[in-house]
Amino acid sequence: MDFLEPAFMQRALLAAVLVGITAPAVGIYLVQRRQALMGDGIGHVAMTGVGLGFLLNSSPVWMATAVAVAGSVAMELIRAYGKTRGDLALALLFYGGMAGGVLLINLAPTGSNANLSSYLFGSLSTVSTEDVTAISVLAAFVVLVTVGLRRQLFAVSQDEEFARVTGLPVRALNLLIAVTAAVTVTVAMRVVGLLLVSALMVVPVAAAQQLSKSFRATFVLAVATGITVTLAGTVTSYYQDVPPGATIVLYAIGVFVVLTLLATPLAKRRAKAAAQANEDCDARCVPGSRRTTDDVRV
Repeated sequence: MDFLEPAFMQRALLAAVLVGITAPAVGIYLVQRRQALMGDGIGHVAMTGVGLGFLLNSSPVWMATAVAVAGSVAMELIRAYGKTRGDLALALLFYGGMAGGVLLINLAPTGSNANLSSYLFGSLSTVSTEDVTAISVLAAFVVLVTVGLRRQLFAVSQDEEFARVTGLPVRALNLLIAVTAAVTVTVAMRVVGLLLVSALMVVPVAAAQQLSKSFRATFVLAVATGITVTLAGTVTSYYQDVPPGATIVLYAIGVFVVLTLLATPLAKRRAKAAAQANEDCDARCVPGSRRTTDDVRV
């Protein structure tokens, strides 16, 4: 347990736990909406915020949060109103964000490509006390939204038209999901890195879906997986001197592979049991139905 002694590791582990909670908590809604790569796009835009932070000598985390939120709102508006040229607008936004970040950080007196690399791929030794404070505040917001509004967010992610008919403010909830995803990207960038944060949003959710079918079970298992892989990757990075972001993502993919292998025989057994149940349905069953004639109301 000597990895708990250095102060920077204590900060890194705390940040890792917060990332492990928030990334899958938001990712489950993005997966439901078929926007698995949204986090990657926001990460590109957040690079401009990091560059602005160095250029203006302010906190890169808070500046990245502001720029990422603005970019996520623009992305959601383009998705909602963009027609044939919406994908082109998104591409310009993504690549412009990346180019702007590289340019601004090199214009900054204290900035360099080395500084940018720690935000792109994560770095344990550079997580400061101010970063932990900012990450904690942002993570609290993410958890409050994703847990407190889970029913509304799930409804919008599952079927926007049905949610609109039931009276939910679909546009506002869509924007809230986008903003929460942007905040999550900035929470995770110090540990996982901007280029890999999207994987931590998606892979634990995909792994959880291999075993669980309900939304609640998937949510809990995805968050548990996120915490496990972020802690394991952080500790491995300390001992082996490897990039934490890449290590965490590879652990997450490994969990996905293991759970997929475990789920395959289970799925086959379920399919076999269902087929056997259909074969056992005798003349008492209504044709084309699993219900018996005793269950049918005349």
